[in-house]
Amino acid sequence: MRVRRVDTERKRDVQQYVDFPFRLYRDCPQWVPPLVSSVEQALHRRRHPFYRHSTAGFFIAESEGQTLGRIAVMHNRNYNTYRQTNFAFFGYFEVVEDIQVARALFEAAFGWARAQGLNAIIGPKGLIGSDTGGVLVEGFEHRPAMGVPYNFSYYDAFIKDSGFEKDTDYFSGYLSGDHQLPERFYRIAERVKARSGFRIKTFRSKREMRQWVPRVLKAHREAFSQTHTYYPPTDKEVALIFDTLIGVVDPRLAKLVIKDEKIVGFILAYHDVSAALQKIKGRLWPFGWYAVLRERKRTQWANINGVGILPAHQGLGGNAVLYTELAKTLRAFNFEHIDVVQVEEGNLKSLADMRAIGVKWYKRHRGYKRAL
Repeated sequence: MRVRRVDTERKRDVQQYVDFPFRLYRDCPQWVPPLVSSVEQALHRRRHPFYRHSTAGFFIAESEGQTLGRIAVMHNRNYNTYRQTNFAFFGYFEVVEDIQVARALFEAAFGWARAQGLNAIIGPKGLIGSDTGGVLVEGFEHRPAMGVPYNFSYYDAFIKDSGFEKDTDYFSGYLSGDHQLPERFYRIAERVKARSGFRIKTFRSKREMRQWVPRVLKAHREAFSQTHTYYPPTDKEVALIFDTLIGVVDPRLAKLVIKDEKIVGFILAYHDVSAALQKIKGRLWPFGWYAVLRERKRTQWANINGVGILPAHQGLGGNAVLYTELAKTLRAFNFEHIDVVQVEEGNLKSLADMRAIGVKWYKRHRGYKRAL
């Protein structure tokens, strides 16, 4: 068995790296493939905006012509400058059930990070801050929400074996589509709207959504700048994030809470088309788009991947406005199942609010850290 660095200019190497999870999870009904094009782009140093400011190394483990595992390690200079840290990120970690392979992959990642002068490593993370991360540690019997990682149960032990400890956990929760929000939320919401001037901004088109991108970005920074993995995205990264987002979101499922023409809260939900991604094996071209669009019309699942009131407006009843509007929105689409995606355990306010409206936590992802 050997671990070698991927030559990202060599098409065969890139294909080997991209294809490995499809073989690893071929008998796993829960696994949902990522978009192949997005993984290929992550290895393409001239196409992905990450490489305008940072660098990464990609490694594969192989033996006798068989791929046994893969990993990426990143030096995100923008993150380290913003946070005044000296960290590496790891990600894209996949491995067969052989701890020796996992150890070899992590040793390669550690060596690369030390050569970059970095003194700690955290992850799993993607190339940019909006990429969903973490390792699944609870809820293996459930299919993940769209875009959220799935992995085998041995990953947690393998990562800890290489010296990592828990950094933070992310909870995902379930709501039945026929769940009734307690009546008191509606009473509070009406009083708050009358007293505080909160109103709901809805969207009719993706073009209209794009026009709001600068203001949404400003609100996003205010909402998440205190989280320890946040750093400001570049203009090119913002374009990539919103192009991806607008490609999957029905404008009617995105809403903003406005006060005095400023964004003070947001709702982001979308149709879960994971079943289509499984069917097309993560490939949109040439005919995958048709399957995705058809699944969006018939899926009974919605993902909620962003609900919140900005810190300056919390505790004023705005959460009631937000959750009643969310309930109305989801009811209008007749979803039968709701997946609330990855609330960080340190976000105590959001966790408490979700419990109050009836969310049952049923999946958990974990982030890790290790000194080098």
